[in-house]
Amino acid sequence: MKILIIGGNGTIGKKVSAHFREKNEVLIGARTNGDVQIDIADAASITSALEDIGKLDAIICIAGEAKWANFNELSEDDYYIGLRSKLMGQVNLVRIGQKYLNAGGSITLSTGILADDPVIKTTSAAMVNGGIHSFVQAVDLEIENGIRVNVVSLGMVEDAYDKYKDYFPGHNPITMDKAINAYVRSVDGRGCGEVIRVY
Repeated sequence: MKILIIGGNGTIGKKVSAHFREKNEVLIGARTNGDVQIDIADAASITSALEDIGKLDAIICIAGEAKWANFNELSEDDYYIGLRSKLMGQVNLVRIGQKYLNAGGSITLSTGILADDPVIKTTSAAMVNGGIHSFVQAVDLEIENGIRVNVVSLGMVEDAYDKYKDYFPGHNPITMDKAINAYVRSVDGRGCGEVIRVY
């Protein structure tokens, strides 16, 4: 398969990319240091990147920003960071990306445990994640050409434990093998409209 992995150089992305590279052609999409330059917060950037690549069999997005801050400190503009990047960025990736997928291709989005089990300072991120879950379930009812859309929702992964452990007291870190397998299930399986939770 020919797979585009957006965010493929990140903490989770680099492990996912390494796995899929074993048997597939993998292109890394990033704002600065990828094989393909793409900014999911900019619909024109998505279109330009996909035009350059041509047809794909799968798109995986492990990217998107949202502001972490106390609820009473979040401004309207702070919410728009997550809405433009992680939410609409991934929505636009499906909206535009479907046109560049071969029949029966797949798109895998990414969220996280905050949609179901938020912690402090995550009002914006939790809202965005929940919105993506609903979007994936709804778009599955209408998307054409046999394209499957799923979302992987992970708990805190082992490789990010030291950075985020204070935000997630008592949470059990997810092994990187389990994180990778969630993306494998989405891409190589036949599920569609699924929220693949690994908590």
